[in-house]
Amino acid sequence: WNKHHVVYLSNTSMPREMLEKKFSVQFFSSSPHAALMELMKGVTDSIHEAADSGVITWDCKYEQEVMLLPYVLFVAGDNPMHTEECSHSGLKSNFLCRMCKVGGTQAQKKTNKGYQSIFKCGPPQTPEETQEQIHRQVDSFLESGGTDKVKTVATNSGIRDSTSTSIVQHLVALGKQLRKGEPGKPALPETEVRQQLRQGLETLLQVSTLDHHINPLLGMLAVDIHQDTPTEILHTVLLGVAKYFWGQTVWLLEKSHLLTKFQTRLESINKDGLNMIQLGAEYICQFKGSLIGKHFKSLARVMLYIIYDLVLQDVLDAWSIIGDLVVCGTQKLTIPRSIW
Repeated sequence: WNKHHVVYLSNTSMPREMLEKKFSVQFFSSSPHAALMELMKGVTDSIHEAADSGVITWDCKYEQEVMLLPYVLFVAGDNPMHTEECSHSGLKSNFLCRMCKVGGTQAQKKTNKGYQSIFKCGPPQTPEETQEQIHRQVDSFLESGGTDKVKTVATNSGIRDSTSTSIVQHLVALGKQLRKGEPGKPALPETEVRQQLRQGLETLLQVSTLDHHINPLLGMLAVDIHQDTPTEILHTVLLGVAKYFWGQTVWLLEKSHLLTKFQTRLESINKDGLNMIQLGAEYICQFKGSLIGKHFKSLARVMLYIIYDLVLQDVLDAWSIIGDLVVCGTQKLTIPRSIW
């Protein structure tokens, strides 16, 4: 097991059928030691440099030199990686979404109104507000009780910046040492402790500002990292709701002794135009508890035509919604006209 992060880049102005080919995915960086945001710092610096100076190349279609100005359209990844890239603290925080401010305190979410609000989109998260929250968090760690604040501030606000973690840990440790004092000497006044912590922070930052030591994606031009991290369909839908609803559907079919009929229909369904691998009905029904993403992606597109009279209408409606989720998650990416 060799855990590491890898960064790949693709030219999203190319057609979708070309983007799916291996030669359209270009290796950029990898490291088993560097943290994710350290790699992203290198990515953002390289893109900024190329965007500022331009990249001169040859256009083989128009047979002339052209200048390319690259920018980031979106950042792909799995959900935990997107959480870190947005400086979000994850699903266990009070504000559990990296894209909007849905949520509240545990007491609020336990009320009828609070529980219902979880299923509605809240005001959007913005990079500017996230940066301000990170600044407030760093300032709060200069005060007394910083150790406890580190544990609670991320949960309460929904914001946790992994890039500035080393700075926060240093300030908390230094504050604890200064407030403890030396044996036989009185403890330092709180004002002097804060002054020394402020000086320690300036020493850590050297001649730069705090903005240079927090998530580099928050200040990237033309990127709203909260909105430009599209939902990862594999774990969110295919290995999430589709997988578990498939398990419930299979249980219903077995209970009604209809699994054999389901397998026959799955084997005989017309697959022309579906642009997918063979479904393998025998394999799917035999290893129904060990399927992977590609199986659920295929099943979600054909389930309605197979179980239309085998299950209750509520189950059929649910598969209709799952099919919409899968199709919407794999639709062709369109580039907004405003960026041209």
